[in-house]
Amino acid sequence: MTTTAADHPPAAGTPSSAGKAPEPTDENIWLEEIYGEEPLAWVREQNARTEDLLEDADYAKLESRILEVLDSTDKIAMVGKHGDWYYNFWRDGQNPKGLWRRTSWESYRSGSPEWDVLLDVDALAAAEGEEWVFHGANFLRPAAAEPHRLALLALSPDGGDANRYREFDVETRTFVDPATGGFDLPTAKGNASWLDGDTLLVASTAEGMPKTSSSYARTAVKLPRGGSLASAERVFEIPEDHMMALVAHDSTPGYERTFAMDWISFFNKNTSVLRNGEWVAIDAPTDVNLSVHREWLLFRPQGDWDVNGTTYPAGSLLAANFEGYLAGSRDLQVLFTPDAHTSLQSWSWTRNFLLLNLLRDVSSEIRVLDPQRPGSVNGSESAWASTLLDACPPLHDVNAFAVDDEDDSVDLDEEHDDDGTGGDVTVPEGEAPGAGDDFWLVATGFTTPSTLTRGTLRRSGDGGVVSEHAVIRTSPSYFDDSAYEVQQHFAVSDDCTRVPYFQVASKDLVLDGQNPTQLSGYGGFEVSRTPAYSGAVGRAWLERRTEAPGGADGTGEGAPPHTRGGVYVVANIRGGGEYGPSWHRAALQEKRHRAFEDFAAVARDLISRRVTSKERLGCVGGSNGGLLVGNMLTRYPELFGAVSCGVPLLDMRRYTKLSAGYSWIAEYGDPDVPEEWEFIRTFSPYHLLHDGVDYPETFIWTATSDDRVGPVQARKMAARMQAMGIPNVWFHEALEGGHSGASDNRQAAALQSRSQHFLWRSLAGRSDS
Repeated sequence: MTTTAADHPPAAGTPSSAGKAPEPTDENIWLEEIYGEEPLAWVREQNARTEDLLEDADYAKLESRILEVLDSTDKIAMVGKHGDWYYNFWRDGQNPKGLWRRTSWESYRSGSPEWDVLLDVDALAAAEGEEWVFHGANFLRPAAAEPHRLALLALSPDGGDANRYREFDVETRTFVDPATGGFDLPTAKGNASWLDGDTLLVASTAEGMPKTSSSYARTAVKLPRGGSLASAERVFEIPEDHMMALVAHDSTPGYERTFAMDWISFFNKNTSVLRNGEWVAIDAPTDVNLSVHREWLLFRPQGDWDVNGTTYPAGSLLAANFEGYLAGSRDLQVLFTPDAHTSLQSWSWTRNFLLLNLLRDVSSEIRVLDPQRPGSVNGSESAWASTLLDACPPLHDVNAFAVDDEDDSVDLDEEHDDDGTGGDVTVPEGEAPGAGDDFWLVATGFTTPSTLTRGTLRRSGDGGVVSEHAVIRTSPSYFDDSAYEVQQHFAVSDDCTRVPYFQVASKDLVLDGQNPTQLSGYGGFEVSRTPAYSGAVGRAWLERRTEAPGGADGTGEGAPPHTRGGVYVVANIRGGGEYGPSWHRAALQEKRHRAFEDFAAVARDLISRRVTSKERLGCVGGSNGGLLVGNMLTRYPELFGAVSCGVPLLDMRRYTKLSAGYSWIAEYGDPDVPEEWEFIRTFSPYHLLHDGVDYPETFIWTATSDDRVGPVQARKMAARMQAMGIPNVWFHEALEGGHSGASDNRQAAALQSRSQHFLWRSLAGRSDS
């Protein structure tokens, strides 16, 4: 009989430390050497085996169709405004690593922009012999009336979380030479912020600077031009067992401030502001999220917060005057209060208004708040006047955010409006004064390609806010979205909680239990799964067709008269953020089982509604979602025919010792604590495998360069399952790509194609399309 590590006491030579939970025997610990010769030989052998199974003619056709979507030159080029220019990072077939470029507003709105290419990452990689992955740019604020010129570019050598920061001059289109004082920070995890034109604030693990137990930066320094991290003045430090240190400078004119954040754990942090050379803590519980905009300090508590006898519920949004609060005032204004159906997802400041992005039963709602007018003006429950932005169709995800809140050459008030109604507001032909109250609106749905809109906000005479907006770009359709419909259903979990899920299927769906169905979920870290258009899912799953039983015409005895496509389902389970912090906290640590029960309830609901059956139902998830589907594999194998498990957490006994795992103790618990290991072991898939169980077909995939979860948990799970003789267990590890598993479109197409093709083969058989 084959036994698993969970059945054994700690092996000799690996005794538990005093007071710590024992570690079960792990016969695959050798696979934890990420770049070891023997582990990589095992990886190459597994890759060859999986590629031999999956990479057939259908796979090649599928990969080509997905790559066509990813490389499309018709997709929306999203931009960010800095000064007079609109910046974009772009990948396509000719530029797989990408181009960082910019254009003017007149050119962008024309539909055929003339792009000024600042950096060709493919050319840079070829010249320097490094597989650079572009991770963004951070501009130095220029002097008044001067253009933005200098930026710190974040470049990863392998797509992981560790970046090299290099100073770049957008006028000369060159990196500033370190020999002449240009900033060039060694590759490491951390952050860098401009303090002034000659000084950076840096939190880093490079050059021997200390790390936390989570592998992130523990200290921050003030780095002058020409200086080294090792000799730079240390300005901030946190304990080793905290998660990470961050430093940042807010250079908003008139509101210049320097902040330091001590991330104690994933959901707890202390924030301080620098005053007269000393750090002054902002007095708030560690689980209250803080943000600052000009004179305002905003609070979003993760748990109920009692202030001077008033309790503010988790997920609410509160405001106070920054200086007043620092001086001791606790005059908090309530801007949003959640209810059983509505949660706050994010917010964005324009120059004069605050945009709130809400979810109401996982459909978007946007409200505009005006801090200069009390909420009583228009009957709002907010302390500030609140106006609904009419831009959100049902079962869609719509997000509003500022174009450039600092472009404030005009203070938009009623005195600038002749008739008090807001006037005829249009998107300007050129860059109009007062663009600080312009906003972007991005809307998407499962069958609705993304649309980019730009609008302008102004005060109206009735106490509200008026908005005139115009569509700037619409992404093309990559599949016949008119043939499909989106429905929202609610499953009932084991504790009677109603769990929403979205179902995307053909309008002529036959409810006979025979539809290949892909169930996707996440359920962790307060991440919301909202409607989103995916040309890849449309082509790889919805449009794909089963072979007609009994022959090409589907006329075999008892056969349905047609082939059928796939059904795509997204579950909004607890642990996520769809209903705010309470929805998340309902599945933390010892309550983790609720996320898995919710997902299983959705699976059962799909089966009971005869959308699908066990043999036709597969699930897919990545990262924390990999832990989710790993638990479907081991705890609910009777519900699924196939499982696609990506970049996953699976060994919950050792996850805190692998890559950045220590930083997630707040989410899952600490397995070194005996009392916590008792509940963690119930959702550790690596320790829940047993003989004699009919497991679903399983595909486990990861990336060598993933420095967040790391590849070793995926490796060990596949190795253990194969050693137990469990059939149809497949493994693949991309050699680069970081936690996303892909650093360019071709890698992304291959990754998505392998997962989709595996599920289709397992649930529907070979395709004839």
